[in-house]
Formats: sequence, structure tokens, C-alpha cells
Amino acid sequence: MVEVITFGCRINAYESEVLKEKLAALDNLVIINTCAVTGEAERQCRQAIRKLRREKPNVRIIVTGCAAQIAPQKFAAMPEVDLVLGNKEKAEIEKYLTENPDRKSFVGDIFSYDDYDRYLITGFEGRHRAFVQIQQGCSHRCTYCIVPYARGNNRSVKEEDIISQIRELLGRGFREICLTGVDACSYRPSFSGLVRHILEQIPELPSLQFGSLDPAAVDDDFIALVGKYQNIYPHFHLSVQSGDNLILKRMRRRHTREDVIRLCNAVRRIRPEATFGADFICGFPTESDENFQNTLKLVTEAGITRLHVFPYSERPGTPAARMPQVPVEIRRKRAHILRELGETDND
Repeated sequence: MVEVITFGCRINAYESEVLKEKLAALDNLVIINTCAVTGEAERQCRQAIRKLRREKPNVRIIVTGCAAQIAPQKFAAMPEVDLVLGNKEKAEIEKYLTENPDRKSFVGDIFSYDDYDRYLITGFEGRHRAFVQIQQGCSHRCTYCIVPYARGNNRSVKEEDIISQIRELLGRGFREICLTGVDACSYRPSFSGLVRHILEQIPELPSLQFGSLDPAAVDDDFIALVGKYQNIYPHFHLSVQSGDNLILKRMRRRHTREDVIRLCNAVRRIRPEATFGADFICGFPTESDENFQNTLKLVTEAGITRLHVFPYSERPGTPAARMPQVPVEIRRKRAHILRELGETDND
């Protein structure tokens, strides 16, 4: 059976399950599904590849995912690697397993890719919750983020394909479905419209959950659905990143700290049992002690209890990497302080 080693986000977890099912009949093959969100994430991927080759000298190693898309030449130059595939090529991996054995890298222009893999997966090994991909790519340009250059522009999965995938997973015994995407709230034509149609067409769905939600894109229609449908699981994870408006502006985020507080309060009014988690970056370039204190205050003011905290890590090629940097030890100290405020969520 093919082995897939996954780094990074829920989208990668979903796509790794697709790869496992597509290639289930193959043997002596290991796929490394990489992450590029930080320079450190990319380093860890390379380290894992070297370790894998030492432990399994005779397997064929294929490297794909976001780090492979961003830096294909680095992975192709590694003697441990047999084949490098971009994110576009990952969707057609069967084709590249047999094509041109003398060529080591197939990584095309991700911005020319306007489609998605329509393969319906049947399950998630070792999990009780199933992820369903609803969109790919991102058309925003946060200053710390390399992901749009690894995933391309926003493109949405057709609603009928999403409905079919959910029904397939329910039929396989899954009872928790989590909608996920690189920028899920940017689903077109409407994220809240998609959620409404899922709940209308599949009323037997026990629990509908969501990956990371963008506070700037959660609209009143979505909040109304949370109040109407009790099978929407009342925990919401928000992509907040900072509780200071100046830092949010420098990150090129589209929300303010006040938006986050209003959103949490609005949901609690209609679902008092609702809980909230959030992503935070500590030590973003130029972040002062006062800026960081505003983040600490936001956690309390918005009632965010489950924290997914990262010390800022430079990602070469992003505008933030060229800004005045906060010392690494201060980033780590602030991350530790923030984690102490609530439950950590490093899943």
C-alpha cells in the first residue's frame, strides 16, 4: 500500500486521503505532501525526506504539495527524491507516475489552473470526522502569506460535487463533516448559500463543522443559519492573527479587532453555548509590547478559548519578510504567554 506523509493544513489532509485511495494498489511508494506556510515548515519537510531515505533506501519518494510548488528546484536537487509534482500535477498524479522517467520535476503555473480534483473519497483513516474540500486557492494577499503562490487563485468546487461527497461519507458511517478550504469563506457564489443548501438537502446530517473562518467574510446570513440549524456544531475557529488594528493593517487583513468581538457576540446571542477558537501570529514584524497587549485583551474581550498560536516565522518571498523583524526570542516568549490564556489547539 502507498504511504502518504502529510504536513500542514486540513486541505493537505484531505488531498492525502485522495492520494491514498487513488494509488491504493501500488506498493513501494511514499508521497511527501509538503507545507510551505513558513520557512521552518519547508525545512521540516526536507528533514523528513532525508530521514525517510535513510530508513527506506529502496522506496520511490515523490514530493508534492505547497513547498514543492514554491521551491521545486530545491526538492529536485535532493538526491533522496525521485519525483517532484506541483499542486496542479498532484490532481493527476497517476499520469506522472509513468511519464518520462528521465524527468524529475513536473511543476506548472498554478495560476493557470482553474479546476479541481473531482475524485470522491470514501473515508479518512483513523479519523471520526471527515473533511470536505469546498474551494481551492486564495485571491487575497496577506503580507505574511505565501499560500496563494502555492495554491493559485480562489476557485470553488461545484455545489453538486460537494453534496455528493458529503452523502458518500455519510453512507460510509461518518457523522461529523467539516467544510474546509484554503479560504473557505470566499466560496462562490456564496459561502452562506452553500451551507444553507447542504442543510436543506441533507437534513439528516448530524454535525456540520467548519475549518478556519475569515471574520471579514462571515455575513449575517451565515449567523442566521447558526441560529436556525442545531446541527451546525457550535464551535467556530476564526482566522484572527492579531488583536491590534495597526498590526492587522500591516498584515493586510480585512477585519479589525472590533469586527471579531462583534462576530463572537452576535453568534452567542443566538447560540449561547457557542465557543470560539482562533489563529494568532505572535511577533509579527514591528509588533510592539502595546500591540501584543491588545492581542491578549482581544482573547478575553471576544471570549476566545481555544488558541492556535504561532510565533511569526519569516517566509521568504513575502512582503512581511522585508519588514523590520521582532527578535526571535521575543516572538517565542509572546507565543508562550498567549498560549497560557486558553486551551491550545495545535491539531
